[in-house]
Amino acid sequence: MEQLRKSYHGTEVLRGIDLTVEPGQVVCLIGASGSGKSTLLRCLNLLETVDDGTVWLADESGAEQDVTDPRVDVDGVRRRVGIVFQAYNLFPHLSVLQNLVLAPTRAAGVSRQAARERALALLERVGLADKAGAYPDALSGGQQQRVALARALAMDPEVLLLDEITSALDPLLVGEVLDVVKGLRADGIAVVMATHEMAFAREASDVVAFLADGEIVEIGPPEQLFDAPRDPRTAAFLARFRS
Repeated sequence: MEQLRKSYHGTEVLRGIDLTVEPGQVVCLIGASGSGKSTLLRCLNLLETVDDGTVWLADESGAEQDVTDPRVDVDGVRRRVGIVFQAYNLFPHLSVLQNLVLAPTRAAGVSRQAARERALALLERVGLADKAGAYPDALSGGQQQRVALARALAMDPEVLLLDEITSALDPLLVGEVLDVVKGLRADGIAVVMATHEMAFAREASDVVAFLADGEIVEIGPPEQLFDAPRDPRTAAFLARFRS
């Protein structure tokens, strides 16, 4: 991301964001509500158009594609950049397995058999193999969020954007979802996660970025940012979680 800017009704929400994410990295975005974290993620998935700046997405050869170009294949970008929201957004009339199979078969042209095998493997990975035939309303919030993660992974994204995926969960269920996120690093998937879970950001991220008023105020490895923040705004924000 280079100098990314976004405004709503004359109010600048993103004010020149620069951020690089490498394959296999977990980058946590922290900051108060309204700091621009969710808007940033939505711009990366092209759910919002940017007003200025560029988002580059490199392919396996290293060639970079400007995904903010208006001529870009939006669906093609979204197949490479998955997103999961705090609202699970599962299709209530489809079983867990059907939720996972739908996008690969309809949007990516994967055979039904291959999509089914991939879906069952993902459900095994997130600890829900026994729920393949269940419907979303029969699952707990933590289980539904793990299904939502598995559904996003079913498209084999190169980048996964996670927008406050634990904020609607009972505290007892947060850990089971975050355990899934920790395992993504080994797959080489780049994860950009907006979160209020400071313990997770400290333990599982490679990079933490603190946003305030639409800007990245401070960015660095978690041990530096949490233990020795350089900006007083970062220190004041983190102090709320220590009290």
